[in-house]
Amino acid sequence: MATAKARHILVSSQEECEKLKDQIEDGTDFVDVAKEHSTCPSGKSGGDLGEFSPGQMVKEFDQVVFSDEVGKVHGPVKTDFGYHLIEITDRTE
Repeated sequence: MATAKARHILVSSQEECEKLKDQIEDGTDFVDVAKEHSTCPSGKSGGDLGEFSPGQMVKEFDQVVFSDEVGKVHGPVKTDFGYHLIEITDRTE
């Protein structure tokens, strides 16, 4: 069974999500941005979601985490919760 580890930043607008992604790509630490801006309770721990398997997260989230490049920041990814930046930190097939 595949598993992944990821962290994310959840915000309410696509514009804010894109602005934060630019900051991270310019060198600001993902964990610091998550702690300051994420509206998800996981933001307190730098957006860390721990390890999970397919089907444990919403479909849009799973599609990114289990198919896109590890170690890169992906997004904005829209879900019913808002807009996410997702960093896949590890994945096993």
